[in-house]
Amino acid sequence: MLRDDCIEYSLDTHHSEEHGKKLRAKIWKVTALLTAITAVEVFCGAFIKQSSDYWELTKWFFIVLTLVKAGYIVLSFMHLGDEKKSLKYMILVPYFIFILYLIFIAGLEANAIDRALKIYIG
Repeated sequence: MLRDDCIEYSLDTHHSEEHGKKLRAKIWKVTALLTAITAVEVFCGAFIKQSSDYWELTKWFFIVLTLVKAGYIVLSFMHLGDEKKSLKYMILVPYFIFILYLIFIAGLEANAIDRALKIYIG
């Protein structure tokens, strides 16, 4: 028995082969970019030692790359990249400000704990 409440959505697609090629190229571009950024992060994490002078800079580099990846994922997979520039900024800027606020609070609390431990220990 055929149900009449099931809609076959594949019949409603109106994409040409050219449009499909553009979409597949965009998916490959997104995949390549995210893979490259992740490879840079893994390379830095594997070869820069925590005891080196560059570790503080490396941590900030990780944070920046992670924010870039998150923004790019939102722009591409959540289709925010197809919207007007003002809507993109309205959504992404508060997100980045909130992340910076969290980083600030984490650093402030880490310094407070460090000072408290130095007083307690001696």
